[in-house]
Amino acid sequence: MLRQRIITAAWLAPLMLAGLFGLDGGAFALFTAAIVLLGGWEWTNLAGVEGRRRRLALVAALAVAMALLWATGGIQAAWPLWLGLVGWALNLYWVTHYPERTGQWSSAARRLAMGLWVLLPAWVGLNVLRETGGIWLLFVLLLVWSADIGAYFAGRAFGRQKLAPRVSPGKSWEGVLGGMVATLVLALVFAIGQGLVAIDAVLLVLTTLAVTLVSVLGDLLESMLKRHRGIKDSSNLLPGHGGVLDRIDSLTAALPLFALLAPGVI
Repeated sequence: MLRQRIITAAWLAPLMLAGLFGLDGGAFALFTAAIVLLGGWEWTNLAGVEGRRRRLALVAALAVAMALLWATGGIQAAWPLWLGLVGWALNLYWVTHYPERTGQWSSAARRLAMGLWVLLPAWVGLNVLRETGGIWLLFVLLLVWSADIGAYFAGRAFGRQKLAPRVSPGKSWEGVLGGMVATLVLALVFAIGQGLVAIDAVLLVLTTLAVTLVSVLGDLLESMLKRHRGIKDSSNLLPGHGGVLDRIDSLTAALPLFALLAPGVI
């Protein structure tokens, strides 16, 4: 397993960095659309859709929706991001009321609709942030990675109070706090490095802490859906790493909010 993880990371990391920071405009939109469509393929499984043809048809429908966003300028607009935040408010309600409210979202159609407000705003957020030149895109990626690393080590060392035991028993409030400390340090280093004035530095810190909390929700949502389906990973597309959604679940929640709050973006 470790060997598979290393091999996958060895080709995946350079590819992702080259695509995210070496491309822009239409090429960047196509690159990130491919990632989102792979996530869409996995989401059809989380939704309980059976049959390769049906799943491919649904992914094709997602591609059409993305093409419409591109054609109408929605890929650079704020309204898909706001709609995404409304959807994430629903996700928060369902995660915090699992399994009591499972009946409200358990049908395949509703889980597919959930996928739209998770995946499409995340794609828009990627493209909005890339238009800034990439600095804010880099920051939100580092934010999510820092939050994960901080939560992992703090949770292992100090984890006692369970965050959502019925959704993801391994996560703790101490882990969340550790993730917030890590991203707070990141925000302060970034603010100093960018020479931000005091008010902008404070706003960045507050934004960072809010987005860190929201990124945890992204992880919990996928855990809830996988638990409902009785599966460990969203797919085996990335040997040793699970699926695409397993790698970007926190990012799908973080991107819409950060794209709306990052200074000078929207």
